[in-house]
Amino acid sequence: MKKFFPLVLTGLALLVAVRVPAADVPVPTRYSLAAVAGQSYTPTNDREFLLLSTAALFDYERIWPHRAPEALRFKVEGSAGLSTAPRTRAVVSANIFALYYLEGLRTAALRPYAEAGIGLIYTDFQEKDQGLRLNFNPQAGLGVEIGADSHSPWFAALRLHHLSNGELHRDNRGMNSLLVQIGKFF
Repeated sequence: MKKFFPLVLTGLALLVAVRVPAADVPVPTRYSLAAVAGQSYTPTNDREFLLLSTAALFDYERIWPHRAPEALRFKVEGSAGLSTAPRTRAVVSANIFALYYLEGLRTAALRPYAEAGIGLIYTDFQEKDQGLRLNFNPQAGLGVEIGADSHSPWFAALRLHHLSNGELHRDNRGMNSLLVQIGKFF
């Protein structure tokens, strides 16, 4: 009996930790497609971006087994496109975000949110002293769903976008950009 007690205790702890109350209505997973345009502002302001982005937006508690605010979501996003200036070069990224709806500011047509996350980005270019083409990609921004009461609203977001190798290379000149994202949920 003593051998089974730790197993039973562990099993009960896992059931309590991951259970979802029966009264909770599951938040459906949503998918989106967006066009993204950006402009660097450091180290120079001559780098421009055009990307196509796709994302999946999940109920946070369905991904991470702990209680979370109702307004919190988990987003997985992938982007691919081009740096169009000063020369055309490829850009590909994969990111995860925590997205929090600002329900106190919601109207019948608009649902604002804040988001922040991290990922990896590959750029087929290197700024002077950048060091690597594969970099970390922290981002933070504000957005709004337009037509929020529909099941497939439009959205627009403004993000601060950083890329840096996190000092994995002796040359670690990062790059900062401002991105505008316009898209639709399906």
